[in-house]
This record gives sequence, structure tokens and C-alpha cells, in this order.
Amino acid sequence: MPNRAIAALTEILRPEIDLGNSRLQTLCLIVIGMVSARSVNLSHIACERLGAVQTASTYRRLQRFFQYVRLGEYWALPLLIGVLGQHGPWLLALDRTNWQIGKREVNLIVLAVVTRRFRVPLLWTVIESRGCSDTAMRITLIKRYLAHFPATTIRRLLADREFVGADWMEFLCETNIPFAICIRDNLRITTEEGHDLTLRVRLRQARRSRVFRARLGTREDTAAGNTPRLTIADKPLKDEWLIVVTNVEAQIALRTYRKRWAIECLFGDAKTRSLNIEDTRLTDLRKLGLLMALVALAIAWAGRAAADKLGTHTPLRKSHGHHAKSFFRTGFDHIRNRLRTDPLDAI
Repeated sequence: MPNRAIAALTEILRPEIDLGNSRLQTLCLIVIGMVSARSVNLSHIACERLGAVQTASTYRRLQRFFQYVRLGEYWALPLLIGVLGQHGPWLLALDRTNWQIGKREVNLIVLAVVTRRFRVPLLWTVIESRGCSDTAMRITLIKRYLAHFPATTIRRLLADREFVGADWMEFLCETNIPFAICIRDNLRITTEEGHDLTLRVRLRQARRSRVFRARLGTREDTAAGNTPRLTIADKPLKDEWLIVVTNVEAQIALRTYRKRWAIECLFGDAKTRSLNIEDTRLTDLRKLGLLMALVALAIAWAGRAAADKLGTHTPLRKSHGHHAKSFFRTGFDHIRNRLRTDPLDAI
């Protein structure tokens, strides 16, 4: 990892990040090092540094960065938006990822922006316990987004069947956030006619139209609260039905929901396909949050490199129709190559 690349990135980020020169250089060392080493493990990053400095000394410097640096909760957000080069409206995807560090489970809920060329995490929450997120945690995450961007910047919020619940969807409707969320067929609903039944039974009764309006929950649940009336639509897949609940037109929701898979690809980018975030030994919640911000910057950097390299073109496709490389891997591999041949161009 050439020192001039670190120096060049330091000069770019100096006006954006409130850190002293030494700490800022360490931040740039980590971002460049994780791309070059294809790992977030600090010992691997330390080995990437060139020069006479001992690897053990660099490793201790990286440890001290995570130990002592306190950046604000949203310090990376302006940088990520700047790299994206646009301010919406976006497709947002919400999902959870987790991995094991010894007996400790790392559990994150991530809100990512999905465009034609980018899939970048914008906001995240480190969950302190195992299992799914709760409604309060999801609402807090969306409120954090709305504190920086208006609801009009959300073209659609996409989420899988983990992110359901009447209170959660009531909040989305009240804040004028359009959404398309997958739901299970054993979920109980109350139809407009007042019938209380599961989605599976309701779909069996359907003949031509598999699009209808209903409230989530039993008749007693809907009578007790102000549960919104939502549109439910389904589509046959190979081995099952895709059932989506939405507050927009059904066909638009079904068509858009396919792009939710981009956040799964994002997790693959952050894990085995590039940065190997599961290599980290960090378990402290604050340190994990800081690491996630650095990973988000590296992912956004790769996306921007791909956009600049390809221009209006798309990656080459193989005979089966899929891209030979994703936009992310195109940019990621390009950066790694330029770091070795022309570091300043990479930056």
C-alpha cells in the first residue's frame, strides 16, 4: 500500500472529517488497506503497509484508532451521499445480517440505498442480542434517516418477511413512505368484508384476482387500533408464492420488490466476495459501528470506480445472460489494480 495513496486520500478527506492528521492518516490507511488486503482484519491491513515501519507497530496503531477515536454517529453519511452523486429519490432496502465471532454473535440491521450501479449501506444499527429486530428498532432507524432526508427521497422501501407488523406499517403510512414488504402466507389478516383468516386461506379463495385490500392482524387487533388498510398482491414463483403488502399500486410493488435482492448482494460484497467483514475480531458495539462506516466508504468507492470506468456501458455478460462481474467487483478489482500500478489514479 503506497504511502502516497494514503497522503492523497488524507488531503481529500481532511475538510470532511474532524480528526487530527495522525488519526486521519490512520483512517485512510484502514480504508485503503481493507481494499488492498480484501479483509477488515487489522493484522492483514497492517501487513499491507509499505516502508520500514514494523508490522507490529502498524497493528498497534490500528488498534489504538478503534480504541480512542470517537466520531459522530453520522460522520460518514455526507461522504457516502457525495460518492453516490445524487440525492434521491432512492430505492431503500432494509435487512439484517449476522455472523459469529467465537461464541459472540454480531447482529446488524442495515438500511441501504439501491441504484442501478450502487448498493451502499447508509445507516445501520448494531443489535445487542441475537434474533430479529423489533418494531421500535426499525422505527428508530427510519427516523434517523428522516432526520437527514425528507420522505420524498424514498421511491420505495423494500424489506423481506422479517420486517412485518401492524404498528411498523402504520408508522410507514403515517410518514408517507411508500413500501413493498414480503409477508408469510400464515399471517392473519382482516378483509374489508370483516373476515378474519390467514393469507393462505384467502389466496385459496381467490379466483381471477389475487390483489385485494385488508388490514394486518385479527378482527380484535384491527378493532382495537388504527391499523391501516393495505394492498396485498401475490405472484407465483417456482416453488412458492411471493406475497407483498404495500401502500402503492400492486403491480409496481411486485415489480420493484425484485430489487430487494440487491441488499443480499451488498452483504456478499461486504463478506466473502471482497472485504470479508466476518474476519474482524471486534465485538464492542461502538467499534463495530465505526468499522461498518469504513466498510461503507470502501463499498461506495468501488461503486464510484465502476461508474467512472464503465461510463454508460454495463459489464460484459456471459452466455447464460448474467454479468461476468458485478458493478461492485468491476470497481473493486479496478481499484486494487490501480493501487499497485498507479496509486494516485486509484484515489
